[in-house]
Formats: sequence, C-alpha cells, structure tokens
Amino acid sequence: MYTVKQVSDLAGVTPRTLHHYDQIGLLKPSQVAANGYRYYDEQALLRLQQILFYRELGLELAQIKSVLDDKDFDLVTALQSHHAALQAEVVRLQTLVKTVEGTIMHLLGEVKMSSKNVFKGFSPEQEREYNKQAVEQWGEGAAESIRSWNERSQEEKDRILAEGGEIYQEIIAKMDQGPESEEVQALLTRWHQHLRCFYEPTFEILRGLGNTYNDHPDFNATFTAMDPALPVFLQQAINHYVDALELEWLEREMNTLQE
Repeated sequence: MYTVKQVSDLAGVTPRTLHHYDQIGLLKPSQVAANGYRYYDEQALLRLQQILFYRELGLELAQIKSVLDDKDFDLVTALQSHHAALQAEVVRLQTLVKTVEGTIMHLLGEVKMSSKNVFKGFSPEQEREYNKQAVEQWGEGAAESIRSWNERSQEEKDRILAEGGEIYQEIIAKMDQGPESEEVQALLTRWHQHLRCFYEPTFEILRGLGNTYNDHPDFNATFTAMDPALPVFLQQAINHYVDALELEWLEREMNTLQE
C-alpha cells in the first residue's frame, strides 16, 4: 500500500489533486484507515496512470471517468492506444525541433526555407499559441523584425539570402589568410551588415552566433558541408571581430568622458 504522500511523489500530482479525484469518484483510495489516512494499492496506481495519460491527450475529468468506468474498458488495449498516440506525438515534436532549427538557420541566411516548411509540425491552434508566446518572450521589437522581413518581396528575400551565401563563400576563399586577417575581417563587416537585414545584432548576439556556428550540431553540419574547417574558422574570426568592435566602443566611451 502507498500513502498519499508516496503516491504524490511517485506520480508528480499534489495531495489536493488526489483528494479531488477521490471526491468526484475518479480515483478512490484502496483503503481508508480509522484515522482517515488514505492508502492506494497497485491497481489504484495503474488507474492513476491512465488518468494522467488521458489528461495528456486533452480529455476532461468527466470524460476520463466515463472511459475508465466503462465495463468494456481493457487496460492493455488502452495502453496500446496510448503507446501509438505517444509515438505520434514524439514524431510531431521531432518535426517541430527540426522546424525551429531550420527557421533559425533560415532567418540567419544559412539556408532557404519554404513558407510551407515554416509551419511544419504545427496544428492551427499550436501555431497561434506559438506566435503569441514568441511576442511575449521576444517583445514587439522581434515581432516587428519578423513583420519587416515578411513584407519584403520574394525577389528581395532571394537576393538577401543569396548574398549571405556569397559572403560565406568569399570567407572560405580567404581562409588561408587567417581568421584575424584584414581580408577576412572586412568580409565580417559585410556579414555584420547583412545580419541587419533580419535584426540589429548586439555584440553579445554576434559573439553568440560565432560560437553557435561551431558548437551547435546543425549549424556545424551546415558550415562543415561548405568547408570542413569553416565552423572553427568562423568562431575564431567572429570572436576577433567582436573583440575589435568592443575595444572601439570602449575607446569612444573613454574619449567622451575625457571631453
């Protein structure tokens, strides 16, 4: 037998929730002691598992009770059904992960993503919720950047994305000069300006991009396909570029204070 606290810890539900389930007849304790303490056996735990599974699938408590209390309810059949539904959800979430990663790379100009694939994996309701959360998390500034990009003509979008690819190809051609060379740093000035087609990057964002290009598996794979040495080279070159920008900024600030 398991106490309320033990069931709460095992299943991740609160004692209040278990009490509520008891009140509505959804999950009765297997035994109630003379002192009022409630205890649950293995069969009760399996029923709680079913309740939580059906909650994940979006059913209301009254619907779940109706399903579980049906005389034709079969636990093994239900588990097989849950297994199939969860596998489908895993596939959907994996698709969403790829969609988000692809969108990041699309917005940064590394790959071109079709409008259809932008929303691959989303249901209409999830799409609306995702857009709402994006605005809440990143603010209207980010939303404005997205709107600005969407307002561009397809011809202009194609030109901008092609320009990004050209910059990386030119960097590859100059890699023998070294990441800190004038030639490569001049190309990074163009790269920096190109990013402004999507948003205004801060020093922190620029440095973060340099690290991401090498450290993130998907970005690393994209640049490795262009040249095996490119991910590490970009990280080194961008870090040097940002170091120089930050030094210039500090010098300007010092000169302003001395005036």
